[in-house]
Amino acid sequence: MASGGNTDLYIVGANGGAARRLTATPGADTAASFSPDGRRIVFESDRSGTQQLYVMDADGSGQRRISFGGGRYASPAWSPHGDLIAFTKIGAGFRIGVMSPSGGAEKLLTDAWDDEQPSWAPNGQFVMFNRISQGSGASRLYAVPVDGGSPRQLPTPVGGSDPSWSPLN
Repeated sequence: MASGGNTDLYIVGANGGAARRLTATPGADTAASFSPDGRRIVFESDRSGTQQLYVMDADGSGQRRISFGGGRYASPAWSPHGDLIAFTKIGAGFRIGVMSPSGGAEKLLTDAWDDEQPSWAPNGQFVMFNRISQGSGASRLYAVPVDGGSPRQLPTPVGGSDPSWSPLN
Protein backbone atom coordinates (compact mmCIF):
# COMPACT_ATOMS: atom_id res chain seq x y z
CA MET A 1 0.00 0.00 0.00
CA ALA A 2 1.27 3.46 -0.84
CA SER A 3 0.81 5.97 1.95
CA GLY A 4 2.55 9.25 2.59
CA GLY A 5 4.71 8.93 -0.51
CA ASN A 6 6.14 5.55 0.48
CA THR A 7 5.15 2.03 -0.63
CA ASP A 8 5.23 -0.59 2.11
CA LEU A 9 3.84 -4.05 2.76
CA TYR A 10 0.79 -4.47 4.97
CA ILE A 11 -1.22 -7.47 6.05
CA VAL A 12 -5.00 -7.68 6.47
CA GLY A 13 -7.08 -10.63 7.60
CA ALA A 14 -9.12 -12.48 4.97
CA ASN A 15 -12.30 -11.15 6.58
CA GLY A 16 -11.05 -7.56 6.53
CA GLY A 17 -10.14 -5.41 9.47
CA ALA A 18 -7.33 -3.02 10.14
CA ALA A 19 -4.19 -3.20 8.00
CA ARG A 20 -0.99 -3.92 9.90
CA ARG A 21 2.19 -2.44 8.43
CA LEU A 22 5.06 -4.92 7.96
CA THR A 23 7.73 -2.71 6.37
CA ALA A 24 8.64 0.90 7.05
CA THR A 25 11.77 1.76 5.09
CA PRO A 26 12.40 4.40 2.44
CA GLY A 27 11.80 2.98 -1.03
CA ALA A 28 9.21 0.73 -2.59
CA ASP A 29 8.49 -2.64 -0.95
CA THR A 30 6.26 -4.72 -3.25
CA ALA A 31 5.51 -8.15 -4.75
CA ALA A 32 5.17 -10.18 -1.55
CA SER A 33 4.95 -13.99 -1.62
CA PHE A 34 4.32 -16.12 1.49
CA SER A 35 6.29 -19.29 2.20
CA PRO A 36 4.07 -22.40 2.04
CA ASP A 37 4.03 -22.68 5.84
CA GLY A 38 3.00 -19.01 6.15
CA ARG A 39 5.90 -18.18 8.47
CA ARG A 40 8.00 -16.05 6.07
CA ILE A 41 7.52 -13.59 3.22
CA VAL A 42 9.80 -12.86 0.27
CA PHE A 43 9.42 -9.46 -1.40
CA GLU A 44 11.18 -7.01 -3.66
CA SER A 45 12.46 -3.66 -2.47
CA ASP A 46 14.59 -0.83 -3.82
CA ARG A 47 15.65 0.29 -0.32
CA SER A 48 19.30 -0.44 -1.21
CA GLY A 49 19.12 1.70 -4.37
CA THR A 50 18.13 -1.06 -6.82
CA GLN A 51 15.40 -3.73 -6.90
CA GLN A 52 16.52 -6.62 -4.71
CA LEU A 53 14.90 -9.55 -2.89
CA TYR A 54 14.36 -9.62 0.86
CA VAL A 55 12.93 -12.21 3.24
CA MET A 56 11.22 -11.47 6.56
CA ASP A 57 9.16 -13.26 9.17
CA ALA A 58 5.40 -13.04 8.61
CA ASP A 59 5.12 -10.46 11.41
CA GLY A 60 7.58 -8.12 9.60
CA SER A 61 10.58 -8.88 11.81
CA GLY A 62 13.94 -10.22 10.65
CA GLN A 63 14.09 -8.38 7.30
CA ARG A 64 17.22 -9.31 5.36
CA ARG A 65 18.41 -9.02 1.78
CA ILE A 66 19.00 -12.32 -0.03
CA SER A 67 19.93 -11.28 -3.60
CA PHE A 68 23.56 -10.38 -4.25
CA GLY A 69 24.24 -11.66 -7.78
CA GLY A 70 24.49 -8.30 -9.57
CA GLY A 71 21.65 -6.71 -11.50
CA ARG A 72 18.13 -6.23 -10.23
CA TYR A 73 15.66 -8.82 -8.94
CA ALA A 74 11.86 -8.76 -9.18
CA SER A 75 8.61 -10.78 -8.96
CA PRO A 76 9.65 -13.38 -6.35
CA ALA A 77 7.52 -16.50 -5.89
CA TRP A 78 8.02 -19.06 -3.13
CA SER A 79 8.05 -22.71 -4.24
CA PRO A 80 5.30 -25.07 -3.00
CA HIS A 81 7.87 -27.06 -0.97
CA GLY A 82 9.46 -23.92 0.52
CA ASP A 83 12.96 -24.85 -0.62
CA LEU A 84 13.34 -22.35 -3.49
CA ILE A 85 12.31 -18.87 -4.55
CA ALA A 86 11.77 -18.14 -8.25
CA PHE A 87 12.42 -14.61 -9.50
CA THR A 88 12.98 -12.39 -12.52
CA LYS A 89 16.61 -11.23 -12.81
CA ILE A 90 17.07 -7.98 -14.69
CA GLY A 91 20.48 -7.24 -16.17
CA ALA A 92 21.38 -7.98 -19.76
CA GLY A 93 17.75 -8.87 -20.41
CA PHE A 94 15.14 -10.44 -18.16
CA ARG A 95 15.79 -14.01 -16.99
CA ILE A 96 13.95 -16.48 -14.78
CA GLY A 97 15.99 -17.92 -11.94
CA VAL A 98 15.74 -19.70 -8.60
CA MET A 99 17.64 -19.45 -5.34
CA SER A 100 17.37 -20.80 -1.82
CA PRO A 101 15.42 -18.75 0.75
CA SER A 102 18.75 -17.80 2.33
CA GLY A 103 19.93 -16.38 -1.00
CA GLY A 104 22.41 -19.10 -1.92
CA ALA A 105 22.57 -21.44 -4.90
CA GLU A 106 21.30 -18.89 -7.46
CA LYS A 107 20.59 -20.59 -10.78
CA LEU A 108 19.28 -18.97 -13.96
CA LEU A 109 16.81 -21.17 -15.83
CA THR A 110 16.28 -19.09 -18.99
CA ASP A 111 18.41 -17.07 -21.39
CA ALA A 112 16.00 -15.23 -23.68
CA TRP A 113 15.44 -11.53 -24.26
CA ASP A 114 12.52 -10.91 -21.89
CA ASP A 115 11.29 -13.64 -19.50
CA GLU A 116 9.18 -12.46 -16.54
CA GLN A 117 6.59 -13.28 -13.86
CA PRO A 118 7.46 -16.78 -12.56
CA SER A 119 4.71 -19.03 -11.20
CA TRP A 120 5.34 -22.46 -9.65
CA ALA A 121 3.72 -25.72 -10.70
CA PRO A 122 2.01 -27.32 -7.68
CA ASN A 123 4.59 -30.14 -7.69
CA GLY A 124 7.50 -27.66 -7.57
CA GLN A 125 9.18 -29.18 -10.64
CA PHE A 126 8.39 -26.45 -13.19
CA VAL A 127 8.22 -22.69 -13.31
CA MET A 128 5.80 -21.07 -15.76
CA PHE A 129 6.53 -17.55 -17.02
CA ASN A 130 5.75 -15.17 -19.85
CA ARG A 131 8.27 -14.53 -22.62
CA ILE A 132 8.09 -11.41 -24.76
CA SER A 133 9.53 -11.88 -28.25
CA GLN A 134 12.09 -9.31 -29.29
CA GLY A 135 10.87 -7.30 -32.25
CA SER A 136 7.22 -8.40 -32.33
CA GLY A 137 6.46 -7.78 -28.66
CA ALA A 138 4.29 -10.92 -28.62
CA SER A 139 3.93 -12.43 -25.15
CA ARG A 140 3.61 -16.21 -24.76
CA LEU A 141 3.58 -18.60 -21.80
CA TYR A 142 6.43 -21.04 -21.24
CA ALA A 143 7.38 -23.61 -18.60
CA VAL A 144 10.91 -24.62 -17.67
CA PRO A 145 12.00 -27.56 -15.49
CA VAL A 146 13.71 -26.40 -12.30
CA ASP A 147 16.32 -29.17 -12.49
CA GLY A 148 17.48 -28.08 -15.96
CA GLY A 149 16.24 -28.27 -19.50
CA SER A 150 14.84 -26.07 -22.20
CA PRO A 151 11.72 -23.95 -21.75
CA ARG A 152 8.66 -25.21 -23.65
CA GLN A 153 5.95 -22.97 -24.99
CA LEU A 154 2.51 -23.73 -23.60
CA PRO A 155 -0.29 -23.85 -26.17
CA THR A 156 -2.74 -20.99 -25.74
CA PRO A 157 -5.29 -19.66 -28.26
CA VAL A 158 -3.73 -16.18 -28.02
CA GLY A 159 -0.70 -14.70 -26.26
CA GLY A 160 -0.47 -14.73 -22.50
CA SER A 161 1.16 -12.97 -19.58
CA ASP A 162 1.24 -12.96 -15.78
CA PRO A 163 0.72 -16.71 -15.39
CA SER A 164 -0.62 -18.39 -12.28
CA TRP A 165 -0.64 -22.15 -11.95
CA SER A 166 -3.78 -23.62 -10.37
CA PRO A 167 -3.41 -25.94 -7.36
CA LEU A 168 -3.79 -29.69 -7.73
CA ASN A 169 -7.21 -31.02 -6.78
